[in-house]
Amino acid sequence: MTKLAIYVKEMRKQFGLTQIDLSQKSGVGLRFVRELEQGKETLRLDKVNQVLALFGAEMIPGKISKQ
Repeated sequence: MTKLAIYVKEMRKQFGLTQIDLSQKSGVGLRFVRELEQGKETLRLDKVNQVLALFGAEMIPGKISKQ
């Protein structure tokens, strides 16, 4: 899983939301939420930011860290 997928899943659980709740509150489809949490590599950035906005976050450019 990607860092983004892990973050979204952890935040969703922290807020006590199901995937269905998250999709409804963020205005994206359930399939999108599932793909996001599964770490799909090609996702629409605007929709990712719709979901992240619920947690007070957004995707921004950043340096790639070597792991």
